[in-house]
Amino acid sequence: MNAWNFQELKETASQTGGPYVHIGLLPKQANIEVFDNNFNNQLVQEQTQGERIRLEGQVFDGLGLPLRDVLIEIWQADANGIYPSQADTQGKSVDPNFLGWGRTGADFQTGFWHFNTIKPGAVPGRNGTRQAPHIALVIFARGINIGLHTRVYFDDEADANAKDPILNGIEWAPRRQTLIAKRIEQDGEIVYRFDIRIQGEDETVFFDI
Repeated sequence: MNAWNFQELKETASQTGGPYVHIGLLPKQANIEVFDNNFNNQLVQEQTQGERIRLEGQVFDGLGLPLRDVLIEIWQADANGIYPSQADTQGKSVDPNFLGWGRTGADFQTGFWHFNTIKPGAVPGRNGTRQAPHIALVIFARGINIGLHTRVYFDDEADANAKDPILNGIEWAPRRQTLIAKRIEQDGEIVYRFDIRIQGEDETVFFDI
């Protein structure tokens, strides 16, 4: 039996998501039936607590053109600020009817993506601070070597946003606005519009995770 010499192993070259990211992660959108239970953009059920919202937007490249092969995942707390995960140490009961995680792809024609979810509650931060209601979001697409991580905050939470330790950690204040979703009401539905810009003057703030 040969023993591995790990000092001789080289790091695998990084690659982008490629043009077939949907086949591997969202095969149903590519009209390929693989899984019995497909991941999707529905985080709520009829019994889910909290204010129902639709989070939607587009992802734009450096030329201002919408990406149409982008894949997006979100992760968030429930309406009471509790994450549906064992990593949440608040010792409170999570809403059993809320998934907390979703995955979707942009429409192949328009580049629009959306999630049906609820507005999350505030969650604890470090050193006794409180984080404003927000949704964590990660983007995968052709031309991106690693997932781009960002956050979605809400424009009707101005007081909480002003105290949020993550937003305040962004030194140039105008850049914070790239993380703020705009609330509108559309056909009786509460919608938050959140556009993401990969490059350019109004590039969205991304985080090292």
